[in-house]
Amino acid sequence: MALSKVNFNSLNLTPTASKTVVFNSNNNGIEAGDVGGSMVLISEQTASSSATISFTSNIDSTYPIYKFVWINCHPATSNAQFSFNMSTDSGSNYNIAKTSTFIQADHSEAGSGGLNYDSDDDLAQGTGFQYISDAIGNDNDSNANGSLLLFNPSSTTFVKHFISRGNGMYNGNYQSDCLAAGYGNTTSAVDAIQFKMSSGNIDSGTIKMYGVT
Repeated sequence: MALSKVNFNSLNLTPTASKTVVFNSNNNGIEAGDVGGSMVLISEQTASSSATISFTSNIDSTYPIYKFVWINCHPATSNAQFSFNMSTDSGSNYNIAKTSTFIQADHSEAGSGGLNYDSDDDLAQGTGFQYISDAIGNDNDSNANGSLLLFNPSSTTFVKHFISRGNGMYNGNYQSDCLAAGYGNTTSAVDAIQFKMSSGNIDSGTIKMYGVT
């Protein structure tokens, strides 16, 4: 049997962006296919003395997991904590009841450290914003970084689980590794997410939203 060759330069792979090329079901051609676990950047926003950063579109059934990554988020006010909330009405209200846990490991520049369950930062059916960082200083070099995973937000059957992991340089010159996890207690589809500081504005920083296949 003769070996068939294909000129790679003759293939138009533009429609396969953020995908892979796979054989079709008949094994006689190729087509675009999803890469399991790949991340697709949907949108990003940059804060500039912003009271809030909201993502009010493209959170739907397209992806089973949405990942939000915040980078160099710096508060205008010292001792502010980064936080988020969810909406089921396209951002008209951010008041989903949540039950959560909050754990932090910290270590100061002076050498002291600890591991704590922080009951002041968890929620028990609370509708307020969920903290996802410790108290950030507003020194020029202080900031917080991390990620938030939101699972199956478009489900109309299950509650909406989330896991957040954040780290940064906080007030008092120490680093704090924070883990917040829980669920939004709603079976309505979550279609918007809002981020803000516990007090004051987000002076600067970038938040990126990805879809995870």
